[in-house]
Amino acid sequence: VQLQASGGGLVQAGGSLRLSCDASESLSSFNVMGWYRQAPGKQRELVATIIANGLTNYADSTKGRFTISRDIRKKSVYLQMNSLKSEDTAVYYCNARRGAANFWGQGTLVTVSS
Repeated sequence: VQLQASGGGLVQAGGSLRLSCDASESLSSFNVMGWYRQAPGKQRELVATIIANGLTNYADSTKGRFTISRDIRKKSVYLQMNSLKSEDTAVYYCNARRGAANFWGQGTLVTVSS
């Protein structure tokens, strides 16, 4: 399984970015897909997930600002990030889970300047 994340970059606080994750296999083959992030010196943390039936879940820090979505036909998962804050600066990773197997993309850097 390959997950290709893209869309990161430099943005000012209050701005928006949209991340994309392109999967090499059908999204229907995964139980859960999601985004995680890792800031410098910190542990990787959950940002948002979307499960097979379409239900979504968000970290408290991103709720109301970020939206996870998917396009099954394109085999892609997206993360729309609005009202970005400096504390959102991190490397963002796409994740997919199938049973006990856990797959990670290479990460895309998001830098929010204040």
